[in-house]
Amino acid sequence: MESLDIREVLKHLPHRYPFMLVDRVLKCVPGESLVALKNVSFNEPFFQGHFPDRPIMPGVLIIEALAQATGILAFITTNSRPTERSLYYFVGIDNARFKQPVIPGDQLILEVAVTRVIKTVWKFHAVAKVSDKIVASADLMCAERELEP
Repeated sequence: MESLDIREVLKHLPHRYPFMLVDRVLKCVPGESLVALKNVSFNEPFFQGHFPDRPIMPGVLIIEALAQATGILAFITTNSRPTERSLYYFVGIDNARFKQPVIPGDQLILEVAVTRVIKTVWKFHAVAKVSDKIVASADLMCAERELEP
C-alpha cells in the first residue's frame, strides 16, 4: 500500500485535534509495518508550556504518535475501521528511550513494525526519527476492546 493522506488517516483513527498526531502515512505493508509522518509545528498547543523559552515536543506525545501509527497499521491489517462500539487502547510500553529533543519545524518519521499478535493484543517495535536520526524508540502493546452498550 502506498501513502494515505490526512483524510484517509482520519478514517483509520478516532483521534481529532488537538490529539491527532499523525499527518500522513508514507508506506504500509499490512500485517508487517507502517511508516508515518508528523509535522511538528510551533503552533502545537503543548509548546506554550513545554518549555516556552526552548520548546520541545513532550516525549509522551512522541510515544502517543507512535501508538497512533500502530492503530492505523492494525486497522489496515484487519481491514476494519474504528467504531462507536470499540476502542483500540494503548496498554503497555517497554524499553522506551529518548535520544534527542524534537523541536518545532522537525518532521517526525514514525516507524512501527508488528512483532506479535495474540487475538486482539498487538505488540510492536516502534522508532521515531528526525533527519534519519533516532529520537525515540519503544516496544508498544495495544489491544482492541468492545465497549459496553
